[in-house]
Amino acid sequence: QVQLQESGPGLVKPSQTLSLTCTVSGGSITTSYYAWSWIRQPPGKGLEWMGVIAYDGSTYYSPSLKSRTSISRDTSKNQFSLQLSSVTPEDTAVYYCARSPSTAQAMGVETDYWGQGTQVTVSS
Repeated sequence: QVQLQESGPGLVKPSQTLSLTCTVSGGSITTSYYAWSWIRQPPGKGLEWMGVIAYDGSTYYSPSLKSRTSISRDTSKNQFSLQLSSVTPEDTAVYYCARSPSTAQAMGVETDYWGQGTQVTVSS
């Protein structure tokens, strides 16, 4: 019964950094070999995988977002976080956190648990 819950500000100004946190319950983010991803869906568009942090803290990012994306974790809180810098209105989306059985599966957007998603709007 793994559950994931996204949290963070729903409104971010252009050029600022978007920061979100995923709180995980029912399972540890350090358990081998699970991987924990951030995925987003802009309005009217498909899902976009952003990046992942593995059980051992290794991170991997979508090439299109690598320069602006950072994923970190706080194992004491069983949380992992997303930072997306220099945001524009094109970053407006519903942001999801998700679990995958492995890093390779995460990179292929093969997931077994999802959060409910949180709306983030980039606007002045």
